[in-house]
Amino acid sequence: MSTSLLSFPFNQQDVAEEEEAEEDVMATGELNPSHYQAQRAAKVVQHYLNTQYGSPFRLFGLHKVNSGNAEDVADSGRKYQLDISVQEIFSNFLLYLLPLDPPKTTEECSAEVLFPSGDRQRSPEVRASCEELLKVDLTAQEEALFLKYTRNQSLLSAQNLPDSYGHMEPDNKPLWHLAIVASSSVMLNESTENTLYNMAQVADITQLATENEHLKFDCHEIVHWKLLFTWSPPEGVKVLQMEPLPHCNHHGTPPNTN
Repeated sequence: MSTSLLSFPFNQQDVAEEEEAEEDVMATGELNPSHYQAQRAAKVVQHYLNTQYGSPFRLFGLHKVNSGNAEDVADSGRKYQLDISVQEIFSNFLLYLLPLDPPKTTEECSAEVLFPSGDRQRSPEVRASCEELLKVDLTAQEEALFLKYTRNQSLLSAQNLPDSYGHMEPDNKPLWHLAIVASSSVMLNESTENTLYNMAQVADITQLATENEHLKFDCHEIVHWKLLFTWSPPEGVKVLQMEPLPHCNHHGTPPNTN
Protein backbone atom coordinates (compact mmCIF):
# COMPACT_ATOMS: atom_id res chain seq x y z
CA MET A 1 0.00 0.00 0.00
CA SER A 2 1.22 3.52 -0.68
CA THR A 3 0.47 6.64 1.30
CA SER A 4 0.53 10.00 -0.44
CA LEU A 5 0.08 13.58 0.74
CA LEU A 6 -1.48 15.64 -2.00
CA SER A 7 -2.62 19.22 -2.33
CA PHE A 8 -4.17 20.32 -5.57
CA PRO A 9 -6.23 22.95 -7.38
CA PHE A 10 -9.40 22.37 -9.27
CA ASN A 11 -11.17 24.66 -11.65
CA GLN A 12 -14.70 25.53 -10.60
CA GLN A 13 -17.17 26.79 -13.17
CA ASP A 14 -20.21 28.31 -11.48
CA VAL A 15 -23.56 28.82 -13.11
CA ALA A 16 -23.75 31.92 -15.28
CA GLU A 17 -26.77 34.19 -14.89
CA GLU A 18 -28.25 33.15 -18.22
CA GLU A 19 -27.79 29.49 -17.35
CA GLU A 20 -29.48 30.03 -14.01
CA ALA A 21 -32.48 31.54 -15.75
CA GLU A 22 -32.63 28.68 -18.22
CA GLU A 23 -32.23 26.15 -15.44
CA ASP A 24 -35.48 27.34 -13.89
CA VAL A 25 -37.18 26.22 -17.12
CA MET A 26 -35.19 22.97 -17.37
CA ALA A 27 -35.54 21.97 -13.72
CA THR A 28 -37.45 18.80 -14.57
CA GLY A 29 -38.14 16.66 -17.60
CA GLU A 30 -36.00 16.03 -20.65
CA LEU A 31 -32.66 17.87 -20.74
CA ASN A 32 -30.65 19.31 -23.59
CA PRO A 33 -27.51 17.09 -23.51
CA SER A 34 -25.22 20.00 -24.41
CA HIS A 35 -26.50 22.35 -21.70
CA TYR A 36 -24.96 22.94 -18.31
CA GLN A 37 -27.52 21.00 -16.29
CA ALA A 38 -26.85 17.69 -18.06
CA GLN A 39 -23.09 18.28 -18.40
CA ARG A 40 -22.75 19.04 -14.68
CA ALA A 41 -24.48 15.86 -13.59
CA ALA A 42 -22.49 13.79 -16.10
CA LYS A 43 -19.21 15.23 -14.80
CA VAL A 44 -20.15 13.96 -11.33
CA VAL A 45 -20.40 10.47 -12.83
CA GLN A 46 -16.83 10.83 -14.14
CA HIS A 47 -15.57 11.74 -10.67
CA TYR A 48 -17.47 8.79 -9.21
CA LEU A 49 -15.97 6.29 -11.67
CA ASN A 50 -12.44 7.55 -11.06
CA THR A 51 -12.97 7.44 -7.29
CA GLN A 52 -14.31 3.89 -7.40
CA TYR A 53 -12.17 2.29 -10.10
CA GLY A 54 -9.31 4.63 -11.05
CA SER A 55 -5.63 3.67 -10.81
CA PRO A 56 -2.30 4.72 -12.33
CA PHE A 57 -3.37 2.73 -15.41
CA ARG A 58 -7.12 3.37 -15.52
CA LEU A 59 -8.79 6.76 -15.85
CA PHE A 60 -12.30 7.68 -16.91
CA GLY A 61 -13.38 10.73 -18.84
CA LEU A 62 -16.74 12.03 -20.03
CA HIS A 63 -16.89 11.70 -23.80
CA LYS A 64 -20.46 12.78 -24.52
CA VAL A 65 -23.88 13.19 -22.94
CA ASN A 66 -26.38 11.40 -25.17
CA SER A 67 -29.57 12.10 -23.27
CA GLY A 68 -30.84 12.92 -19.80
CA ASN A 69 -33.77 13.96 -17.70
CA ALA A 70 -34.26 15.46 -14.26
CA GLU A 71 -36.97 15.11 -11.65
CA ASP A 72 -37.62 16.40 -8.17
CA VAL A 73 -37.76 13.64 -5.56
CA ALA A 74 -39.86 14.60 -2.53
CA ASP A 75 -37.77 15.09 0.64
CA SER A 76 -34.66 13.76 -1.13
CA GLY A 77 -33.43 16.20 -3.76
CA ARG A 78 -33.16 16.30 -7.53
CA LYS A 79 -32.40 13.17 -9.51
CA TYR A 80 -30.78 13.02 -12.93
CA GLN A 81 -30.98 9.99 -15.19
CA LEU A 82 -28.36 10.02 -17.91
CA ASP A 83 -27.22 8.06 -20.93
CA ILE A 84 -23.59 9.01 -21.53
CA SER A 85 -20.50 7.88 -23.41
CA VAL A 86 -17.58 7.28 -21.06
CA GLN A 87 -14.00 7.01 -22.25
CA GLU A 88 -11.43 4.90 -20.45
CA ILE A 89 -7.71 5.26 -21.01
CA PHE A 90 -5.74 2.04 -20.65
CA SER A 91 -2.11 2.86 -19.93
CA ASN A 92 -0.06 -0.20 -20.73
CA PHE A 93 2.84 -0.65 -18.31
CA LEU A 94 5.40 -0.21 -21.08
CA LEU A 95 3.35 2.27 -23.08
CA TYR A 96 3.68 5.07 -20.53
CA LEU A 97 7.46 4.90 -21.04
CA LEU A 98 6.96 5.91 -24.66
CA PRO A 99 6.02 9.38 -26.00
CA LEU A 100 2.65 8.07 -27.16
CA ASP A 101 -0.90 8.54 -25.99
CA PRO A 102 -2.41 5.42 -24.44
CA PRO A 103 -5.31 3.72 -26.23
CA LYS A 104 -8.84 4.81 -25.41
CA THR A 105 -11.99 2.73 -25.09
CA THR A 106 -15.47 4.26 -25.16
CA GLU A 107 -18.68 2.71 -23.85
CA GLU A 108 -22.29 3.79 -23.59
CA CYS A 109 -23.25 3.94 -19.91
CA SER A 110 -26.40 4.61 -17.93
CA ALA A 111 -26.12 6.59 -14.72
CA GLU A 112 -28.24 8.14 -11.99
CA VAL A 113 -27.18 11.14 -9.90
CA LEU A 114 -29.10 12.42 -6.88
CA PHE A 115 -28.18 15.86 -5.50
CA PRO A 116 -29.50 15.81 -1.91
CA SER A 117 -31.71 18.66 -0.79
CA GLY A 118 -31.30 20.62 2.44
CA ASP A 119 -29.12 23.40 3.83
CA ARG A 120 -26.22 21.11 4.72
CA GLN A 121 -24.06 20.15 1.77
CA ARG A 122 -23.84 16.43 1.14
CA SER A 123 -22.09 14.47 -1.57
CA PRO A 124 -24.17 13.46 -4.59
CA GLU A 125 -25.38 9.87 -4.67
CA VAL A 126 -24.29 8.13 -7.87
CA ARG A 127 -25.14 4.87 -9.57
CA ALA A 128 -23.45 3.96 -12.84
CA SER A 129 -23.37 0.89 -15.05
CA CYS A 130 -20.18 0.64 -17.14
CA GLU A 131 -19.20 -3.01 -16.78
CA GLU A 132 -17.49 -3.33 -20.17
CA LEU A 133 -14.89 -0.72 -19.24
CA LEU A 134 -13.80 -2.76 -16.22
CA LYS A 135 -13.18 -6.06 -17.99
CA VAL A 136 -9.49 -5.47 -18.72
CA ASP A 137 -7.39 -6.81 -15.82
CA LEU A 138 -4.60 -4.37 -14.98
CA THR A 139 -3.42 -6.08 -11.80
CA ALA A 140 -0.08 -7.16 -13.27
CA GLN A 141 0.75 -3.63 -14.45
CA GLU A 142 -0.24 -2.09 -11.13
CA GLU A 143 1.76 -4.59 -9.09
CA ALA A 144 4.80 -4.08 -11.33
CA LEU A 145 4.61 -0.30 -10.88
CA PHE A 146 4.18 -0.66 -7.13
CA LEU A 147 7.24 -2.92 -6.96
CA LYS A 148 9.25 -0.49 -9.10
CA TYR A 149 8.41 2.42 -6.80
CA THR A 150 9.32 0.45 -3.67
CA ARG A 151 12.68 -0.59 -5.15
CA ASN A 152 13.77 2.79 -6.48
CA GLN A 153 17.31 3.68 -5.44
CA SER A 154 16.35 7.35 -5.25
CA LEU A 155 13.09 8.96 -4.20
CA LEU A 156 10.78 10.22 -6.93
CA SER A 157 10.28 13.93 -7.52
CA ALA A 158 8.43 15.85 -10.24
CA GLN A 159 7.14 19.37 -10.82
CA ASN A 160 4.42 20.98 -12.91
CA LEU A 161 2.31 18.05 -14.04
CA PRO A 162 1.52 18.99 -16.73
CA ASP A 163 3.56 22.09 -17.59
CA SER A 164 2.04 25.26 -19.01
CA TYR A 165 2.18 23.71 -22.49
CA GLY A 166 0.38 20.55 -21.43
CA HIS A 167 3.50 18.37 -21.52
CA MET A 168 5.04 16.00 -18.98
CA GLU A 169 7.72 13.31 -18.94
CA PRO A 170 6.26 9.85 -19.67
CA ASP A 171 7.72 8.45 -16.43
CA ASN A 172 5.63 10.96 -14.46
CA LYS A 173 2.28 9.96 -15.96
CA PRO A 174 1.48 7.33 -13.28
CA LEU A 175 1.97 9.99 -10.58
CA TRP A 176 -0.28 12.37 -12.49
CA HIS A 177 -2.91 9.64 -12.85
CA LEU A 178 -2.84 8.90 -9.12
CA ALA A 179 -3.35 12.61 -8.42
CA ILE A 180 -6.35 12.68 -10.75
CA VAL A 181 -7.91 9.68 -9.01
CA ALA A 182 -7.36 11.16 -5.55
CA SER A 183 -8.65 14.59 -6.57
CA SER A 184 -11.77 12.99 -8.02
CA SER A 185 -12.80 12.04 -4.50
CA VAL A 186 -12.71 15.70 -3.41
CA MET A 187 -14.47 16.92 -6.54
CA LEU A 188 -17.18 14.30 -6.03
CA ASN A 189 -17.55 15.30 -2.40
CA GLU A 190 -17.75 19.01 -3.24
CA SER A 191 -20.05 18.82 -6.28
CA THR A 192 -23.47 20.45 -6.18
CA GLU A 193 -25.97 21.46 -8.84
CA ASN A 194 -24.12 24.79 -9.14
CA THR A 195 -20.58 23.53 -9.73
CA LEU A 196 -18.50 21.91 -12.43
CA TYR A 197 -15.03 20.83 -11.32
CA ASN A 198 -11.88 19.85 -13.18
CA MET A 199 -8.42 19.23 -11.76
CA ALA A 200 -5.82 21.80 -12.86
CA GLN A 201 -2.12 21.06 -12.18
CA VAL A 202 0.22 19.35 -9.73
CA ALA A 203 2.89 21.87 -8.75
CA ASP A 204 5.26 19.31 -7.24
CA ILE A 205 5.22 15.77 -5.95
CA THR A 206 7.99 14.14 -3.94
CA GLN A 207 8.30 10.62 -2.65
CA LEU A 208 9.11 10.59 1.06
CA ALA A 209 11.32 8.12 2.87
CA THR A 210 9.41 5.56 4.93
CA GLU A 211 10.38 2.62 7.11
CA ASN A 212 7.26 0.55 6.49
CA GLU A 213 5.76 -1.07 3.41
CA HIS A 214 3.87 2.06 2.38
CA LEU A 215 4.93 4.42 -0.36
CA LYS A 216 4.52 8.02 0.77
CA PHE A 217 4.32 11.13 -1.42
CA ASP A 218 4.18 14.80 -0.55
CA CYS A 219 2.28 16.45 -3.37
CA HIS A 220 1.27 20.10 -3.84
CA GLU A 221 -0.90 21.41 -6.60
CA ILE A 222 -1.09 25.09 -7.45
CA VAL A 223 -3.98 25.75 -5.07
CA HIS A 224 -6.11 24.70 -3.04
CA TRP A 225 -6.55 21.32 -1.36
CA LYS A 226 -4.38 18.93 0.60
CA LEU A 227 -5.13 15.22 0.55
CA LEU A 228 -3.80 12.24 2.42
CA PHE A 229 -4.45 9.11 0.39
CA THR A 230 -3.24 5.54 0.02
CA TRP A 231 -2.79 3.37 -3.03
CA SER A 232 -2.29 -0.34 -3.38
CA PRO A 233 -3.17 -2.63 -6.31
CA PRO A 234 -5.72 -4.67 -4.32
CA GLU A 235 -7.51 -1.72 -2.68
CA GLY A 236 -7.05 1.13 -5.16
CA VAL A 237 -6.82 4.79 -4.13
CA LYS A 238 -8.35 5.59 -0.75
CA VAL A 239 -8.57 9.21 0.46
CA LEU A 240 -8.03 9.42 4.22
CA GLN A 241 -8.11 13.18 4.78
CA MET A 242 -9.27 16.22 2.82
CA GLU A 243 -8.25 19.72 3.88
CA PRO A 244 -8.79 23.05 2.07
CA LEU A 245 -5.71 25.26 2.09
CA PRO A 246 -5.81 29.01 2.97
CA HIS A 247 -7.23 31.39 0.36
CA CYS A 248 -9.09 28.54 -1.31
CA ASN A 249 -12.25 29.53 -3.15
CA HIS A 250 -14.56 26.74 -2.03
CA HIS A 251 -18.14 26.52 -0.93
CA GLY A 252 -17.84 24.23 2.04
CA THR A 253 -15.43 22.47 4.35
CA PRO A 254 -15.14 18.78 3.54
CA PRO A 255 -15.17 16.20 6.27
CA ASN A 256 -12.06 14.51 7.58
CA THR A 257 -12.64 11.00 6.35
CA ASN A 258 -9.84 9.44 8.36
